Amino acid sequence: MVTRLSDLWEADVLALVCAVAACLYLLWLSVLLSAVDIRTHTLPNRYVLPAYPAAGILLAAAAVLSGRPGQLWGALAGAAALGALYWVLWAVYPAGMGFGDVKLAGVLGLYLGFLGWTHVLAGAAAGFVAGGLWGVALIVSRRGTAKSHLPFGPSMLAGAWATMLLLPVP
Repeated sequence: MVTRLSDLWEADVLALVCAVAACLYLLWLSVLLSAVDIRTHTLPNRYVLPAYPAAGILLAAAAVLSGRPGQLWGALAGAAALGALYWVLWAVYPAGMGFGDVKLAGVLGLYLGFLGWTHVLAGAAAGFVAGGLWGVALIVSRRGTAKSHLPFGPSMLAGAWATMLLLPVP
């Protein structure tokens, strides 16, 4: 994402402002949703659903203003792909994942798709890796077992952030 932000700086300052606003919104949403999910094991619609238009408008503006409308289509395709993947996982085994995770996946797909398909794939994988590491840490620390129910939203968000910050944009 850092590389993409420097590209936006060169293309159009207003595009950069829109992208930074989108990132700050995701940061706020990440902290809020992680705290709520850890405490209640839910991702409330009142926070997740407004993220679609908020992030969509900001990322669309950044793409159009920078003269790269393909990024807008990438964001939409990323949202659809990640949302569909999580929907299939939920449909196959609903006890293993809440529908809030499915809705959050679409939001994260917007951001990851804005950066490219590599980011969508890596972000999806990183969320599962983060969740697995969290589970192992709980088992090793004897604060959980293999049958413990873990909130998955924080892992999804951590995986998306790690991908956005660490994976270079082609």
